[in-house]
Amino acid sequence: MTDDFVIRSDAGGIATLTLNAPGALNALSDAMLAALRATFTDLMTDTATKVVILKGAGKAFCAGHDLREMQAGRTAPDRGRTYFADLFARCAEVMQMIPALPQPLIAEVHGIATAAGCQLVASCDMAVAATGTRFGVNGVNIGLFCSTPMVALSRNVPRKVAFEMLTTGQFIDAARAADVGLVNRVVAPDALATETRALAELLAGKLTAAVKIGKRAFYDQIEMTRAEAYDHAAAVMVENMLWRDTEEGIAAFLEKRAPDWQG
Repeated sequence: MTDDFVIRSDAGGIATLTLNAPGALNALSDAMLAALRATFTDLMTDTATKVVILKGAGKAFCAGHDLREMQAGRTAPDRGRTYFADLFARCAEVMQMIPALPQPLIAEVHGIATAAGCQLVASCDMAVAATGTRFGVNGVNIGLFCSTPMVALSRNVPRKVAFEMLTTGQFIDAARAADVGLVNRVVAPDALATETRALAELLAGKLTAAVKIGKRAFYDQIEMTRAEAYDHAAAVMVENMLWRDTEEGIAAFLEKRAPDWQG
């Protein structure tokens, strides 16, 4: 089942994950969440993979939770309370696995990214979007405020932008998403895969250990006070500076040659 809902292909140290439920607009169904969790778990200890790309099959990136499954959950004696609590906890776990991955994860976004699908984009380390892509946290339009997508969204875009998106349910286009910091780059649809791959290859060419320690420090320091963040970042840099490959990288730069990194 995992292989069906998330298809993985590997080349050149880059793992490409494809959400594979195009008929459901790659909704985050129970099966899709389980597949993502299993795939991310594998990546946690994968030392061969340097960068991850996440994209969607068909005409959309991800349309959020599977509303039909959610409605079916209401048939339980507690009207779905237990199921809904478990669903949102499982989704939150998957979203929080992304910053915990040792590899940078780039979302390759097209079509729509709505509700929990927009949350998924916001949870990724970077995102490249095709022109014409629309983003929304539009649950309010059906009477369900996107409270869990709000967590990732409000940590990516300015507060007033996030609040407007959440309360109006209106969509923003790719250009606006780039302006407010939800995505890094906007490219023509026919260049989306190429441009995302180029960004991934750029990252894959860096010293993997440095990117790994840097990603971890990036997310750790965000949650700290400024003074705590400087103390933490300084300690990370001291550790980094003592590596053999960092010493070699600096020497290579000064001597104007390619570094001989051993990994």
